[in-house]
Amino acid sequence: MRIDPCRCCGGFPHSVFRGRRAFGSLAAGFLAAAAVPGGGALAADPVPKTSLSPDEALSRMKEGNDQFRMEATYRAAQGRERRIELARGQAPFCVLVGCSDSRVPPELLFGRGLGELFIVRNAGNTVDTGAMGSIEYGVGVLGCPLIVVLGHENCGAVAAAVEVVQRNATFPGVIGEMIQPIIPSVLSARRPSGEIVLDDAVTANARRVATRIKSQSPIAQEAVRANRLKIVAARYDLDDGDVDWFEDI
Repeated sequence: MRIDPCRCCGGFPHSVFRGRRAFGSLAAGFLAAAAVPGGGALAADPVPKTSLSPDEALSRMKEGNDQFRMEATYRAAQGRERRIELARGQAPFCVLVGCSDSRVPPELLFGRGLGELFIVRNAGNTVDTGAMGSIEYGVGVLGCPLIVVLGHENCGAVAAAVEVVQRNATFPGVIGEMIQPIIPSVLSARRPSGEIVLDDAVTANARRVATRIKSQSPIAQEAVRANRLKIVAARYDLDDGDVDWFEDI
């Protein structure tokens, strides 16, 4: 029987990905591919998954941001020994969906080191097929107990979506297509007066993306039901370095 490949899944047929058993096989394949035959550092036992609960993972992110904001001294997990340890595998405790903005580097904002965050970044912190698959890999294979969707002050992608709504603006290349998923968030942030405040739209976008992950990912849904996963939205302030948290997703 001939199975036609699907372009949206990177050339793999949809049937490959259907069902929990199929995902388990896919996860096993990824882990097996990471093994290196013939001994050496990479052939050692894999790094165990994090033992943090969702609440503990969130507390660690909050504490890290407090340290960053207050410029407190902290020692992130990095250096030669950490690199050697992570050569055996990764065990992050948080999937972070963030914006590509150069002013918003997740490891620095949350005081984290090598191998602690599984990061998905693009302009406007949106989630397409590739991003959703990455998120599900972080939860279903790597065992992350926390997903954070991080928007930020003065986000250029959200500002562009506001321009589309308010002034029917157009942008070159595929930038217009990129910001299309943000437009529903911008519309939902419109005030009764008709005014759209950029910061309202940034928060609405982060919350909407977090809600979409929770409602559309069966892997995330199962983990949430089993109390193995928490999904939150957040907003980073460029001026004071503080992160506001929205946990009612």
